Amino acid sequence: MIKKTAIVGMGALGLLYADQIASFQGKESVSFVMDRERIEKYSGTVFACNGVEKRFQMVEDTKATPADLVIVAVKYNGLSSALDTMRGCIGEHTVIMSVMNGIDSEEKIAQRYGSNHMIYTVAQGMDAMKFGSKLTYTKMGELRIGVILEEQKKNLETVKEFFDEIRMPYTIEEDILYRIWGKFMLNVGINQTCLAFETNYGGTLKENSEENKTMLAAMREVITLANAKGIPLSEKDLEYYIEIVKTLLPEGMPSMRQDGVAHRYSEVEMFAGTVKRLAAEYGIQTPANDFLYNRIKEIEAQY
Repeated sequence: MIKKTAIVGMGALGLLYADQIASFQGKESVSFVMDRERIEKYSGTVFACNGVEKRFQMVEDTKATPADLVIVAVKYNGLSSALDTMRGCIGEHTVIMSVMNGIDSEEKIAQRYGSNHMIYTVAQGMDAMKFGSKLTYTKMGELRIGVILEEQKKNLETVKEFFDEIRMPYTIEEDILYRIWGKFMLNVGINQTCLAFETNYGGTLKENSEENKTMLAAMREVITLANAKGIPLSEKDLEYYIEIVKTLLPEGMPSMRQDGVAHRYSEVEMFAGTVKRLAAEYGIQTPANDFLYNRIKEIEAQY
């Protein structure tokens, strides 16, 4: 039974899920765990979640105690420090789930704390945006959850019961690695294209535009790579995810574009960087991701 949740990462998803948990279990049931520097930065902050003022508990990592559930919601380049930050939150029966983008955060967390604590998670379909202390969204999306080991099945059942209690939209995936790769394909396309072309969801969907051509080419390169690794992604999956993008607010933008607007360094290494690295192992050419990688690096060099 999950009655105490710790969240590492106070971005759009961290706030979105903290608000959902607090709404059904009370604000004492969820806290953000962070280092002293961030405690000092955020202490006393009043957040606005779709215009409603909210305050959340914050706990310094050195004072953290084991939680029933730990949600890792940091950027890719923050995962290493997050693993240190969350150490006090991990007890014998703690379940850990990552709502990070990419294809390897669960693996890195399991290497540190053990695969027996894990469930695998994909966050998709939301249009949450956070600027400063303001979170806005029109679609909460859903969490796709699953496991890859027999020993993790008890974690999945525990999280399922918790999600039912807090009315978290979710779907249990029989093949969660397939779903993780599918979402990775989408993010490689939509996130990087929005940043590289400084556009929004609607801008990527204009047929025959450079934005649209680049996004689809980058996604197809992920399909080729996934197939080489035995993951059965196909053009049908690409079409499925493009249909999801069409349901989002056209003026909205993914996290990577939000980073660009705020002049924060992006997760390009997790997207094009990962594609380029893995593709090299299989002798696969990735011109679209090469272009996106170089363009985003050029943008970031101006910060």
